[in-house]
Amino acid sequence: MAQIGKDLDLAKSFLEKGELVGIPTETVYGLAGNALNSGAVASIFETKNRPSFDPLILHTSSLKRAEEFVSEFPEKLKILAEAYWPGPLTLLLPKKSIVPDLVTSGLDRVAVRVPNHSLTLELLENLEFPLAAPSANPFGYISPTRPEHVNSQLGDKIPYILDGGPCQVGLESTIVGLENGSPVVYRLGGLEVFEIEKLLGEVLIKDHSSSNPSAPGQLESHYSPRKPFVLGYLRTLIQEKTASGVNFGVLSFSETFSEVAKEKQIALSPNRNLPEAAQNLFAAMRKLDESPVDLILSELMPEIGLGRAINDRLKRAAAK
Repeated sequence: MAQIGKDLDLAKSFLEKGELVGIPTETVYGLAGNALNSGAVASIFETKNRPSFDPLILHTSSLKRAEEFVSEFPEKLKILAEAYWPGPLTLLLPKKSIVPDLVTSGLDRVAVRVPNHSLTLELLENLEFPLAAPSANPFGYISPTRPEHVNSQLGDKIPYILDGGPCQVGLESTIVGLENGSPVVYRLGGLEVFEIEKLLGEVLIKDHSSSNPSAPGQLESHYSPRKPFVLGYLRTLIQEKTASGVNFGVLSFSETFSEVAKEKQIALSPNRNLPEAAQNLFAAMRKLDESPVDLILSELMPEIGLGRAINDRLKRAAAK
């Protein structure tokens, strides 16, 4: 298994040799490699078993560094970067030729962000190259929010995981670009759409693509447990599955159910707090997926604030 620790010099040495390292961010843990090294980027796809038509996100330490890798930084997107970087915001920008086509899956825009995690920012500041870093999990599976999640899934394929503790946001970044000069959200995530619209006005949301995605994280079936995942009205689903003798677990927003064993149910936020629910989502999905149940029942969250992004992940988990 991989070594887990806080040794930035060791992580840096692996990355400089073209190897992959698990890194913490405020959103989820990333599987990081030198974004300017096509061999390292190819290793990311191979390690995750990720389709090469799904682009990667380039991580760097500042807006100034980001400008080194893009040919243009439109003013509207720069306004967002200045307001929300470091943070759970990814911007789609015209790429320079220095960025390998493999990173962008041959597209002319590259996804760029500055993560808000002190350990990873320090690592990025001390590297001469940006990091390509999709979530550190097998492609299509639940994203990792703790170092041990990375180790249990990819620990036999990478040498080192930088331990930054549990992720504080727990949902991937929101991805924003421009089409004909107007802002478009390509993936709902840890930055609420409301925060973007405060600065840019109304935005278009285009967050699903069954094939040939224009941005990372757009494939319809994504973030999925290995066990069947069913969305609906929980009380009805529980009655139906109990009557048919199915062994199920329950993932709810806030409610617990007396007819379901405690160890087979998780409430994301008993206080109905959406940021708390977002932070707990992937760890809870993983815990139920690893528990002795055959089916996971869940429900949609209130369609406000981060609830929209949580619902996006829940719908994709159920899209098998």
